[in-house]
Amino acid sequence: MRQGGIAGWLIPSEFMDVNYGKAVKLYLLDKVTLLRIHRFDPNDAQFDDALVSSSVVWFRNEPPPSRHAVELTFGGSLLSPKISRVAPVSVLEEEPKWTRFPLLDVRRQEPCYRLSDLFIIKRGIATGHNRFFILTREQIEAHGLPPECFRPILPGPRYVPTDEVEADPNGAPLLDRRLFLLDCRLTEAEVKERYPNLWAYLETGKGNVSERYLCRTRTVWYFQEERPPAPLLCTYLGRGDKKNGRPFRFILNHSKATAPNVYLLLYPKPALRRATARDSTFLRRTWKFLNNLPLSSLIGEGRVYGGGLYKLEPKELGNVDVTAITESISGVELQPAIRQLGLFDEFDEIAS
Repeated sequence: MRQGGIAGWLIPSEFMDVNYGKAVKLYLLDKVTLLRIHRFDPNDAQFDDALVSSSVVWFRNEPPPSRHAVELTFGGSLLSPKISRVAPVSVLEEEPKWTRFPLLDVRRQEPCYRLSDLFIIKRGIATGHNRFFILTREQIEAHGLPPECFRPILPGPRYVPTDEVEADPNGAPLLDRRLFLLDCRLTEAEVKERYPNLWAYLETGKGNVSERYLCRTRTVWYFQEERPPAPLLCTYLGRGDKKNGRPFRFILNHSKATAPNVYLLLYPKPALRRATARDSTFLRRTWKFLNNLPLSSLIGEGRVYGGGLYKLEPKELGNVDVTAITESISGVELQPAIRQLGLFDEFDEIAS
């Protein structure tokens, strides 16, 4: 490309939010003069055969001038965008999530509480083969398997119709679809001796289920991750075309069920546990607050794919600003962290 030449890239817009896009963004800011980025509305897919969010990136092949600013546009067409804004390069250098613009403002740089200050956030259990490890009560009985080697696990969000899961006296979730996770910590020799039917069932998974990536990398191929029941869960993947227009749901879980990896599990940190111990309504109020967060505060931390599919990784959910929780509900003893921009720590955490 000749010096001073202008190029236009038609590429997926995910590069603006994810770890692998860091090098591309540094190139666009440091090596060339970034002129404009137009991001098509993700609900308006540009290709019939690919659910991908599309953007057009224009740049000139020459170093950027001092105090350069970039035109950022969104929606509509390239020639007639719905929204347009100019952002200084200095702002883009400090912001890890470029898809915030032009819809959202520059982040504030002041003390704030993030969700990760209140909760440890973990992805739900990845079993390695759900159909083998997650069974109904009828399947357990049909195989003659020992109930003590199973624990309740929530079904996918489509089978959890409300945002609050009640439990029976034994802690099992009161849902129409009741599932149980095979979670046995005995060695194969111990299983064979104590539970012959379970040993026979595990034998049917040898050579197929046991050779799947997650299973073969475990100490024992059928051992599951440690994921205790979480009092709050978040559906981290969804579309904004639902009746309420919200792609994410926060679920209050009263049961002893763990959850699969279609959920993010929120475990209260010590300060929040102390606040809940003093006030039994605290967790419920926190749950209601989270379900009423402005949608922009959630999607501004996550990412979006073609067709309007939104996603939040654990670290991205942890970055959501929840300062208002601590302002409106007393009892949280925390030191608010200053959100430091421009360090790209968020990308490294997401990648890990």
